[in-house]
Amino acid sequence: MTAATAPQAVATKGQLRAGWIVSSLIAAFMLFDAIGKLLKPKAVVDAFAQTGWPIETSIPIGIILLLCTVAFVIPRTSILGAVLLTAYLGGAVATNMRIQNPLFSHTLFPVYFGILIWIGVWLREPLSRSVFPLVNRL
Repeated sequence: MTAATAPQAVATKGQLRAGWIVSSLIAAFMLFDAIGKLLKPKAVVDAFAQTGWPIETSIPIGIILLLCTVAFVIPRTSILGAVLLTAYLGGAVATNMRIQNPLFSHTLFPVYFGILIWIGVWLREPLSRSVFPLVNRL
């Protein structure tokens, strides 16, 4: 690895601040979603019925999302959390495709969140920049 492609040892204050802002917004949304799956209000029950998922899967899915989000927020496990959340969001894309939801507004919505997850990690965790070395050259 050359000096030009090596990850930065320390993120700047601006990068850290921006990374935590993006990550906090994503984490808040994911926590809201996880809590909804655990409490099962009418909107969640209706969404599960629409997607064809049995409502009994709501609590395990909510717990999985909660654990992935916690891993994402903890600095030592943030990259693992980002990978797990990306996988979770892949399931959401597959579900939306299966029920033929509109592409840009519904099916790709989880992809937009996945991109924001990785932007947040990239900004706040310099080690993650080695995963995306081409971004360093921009």
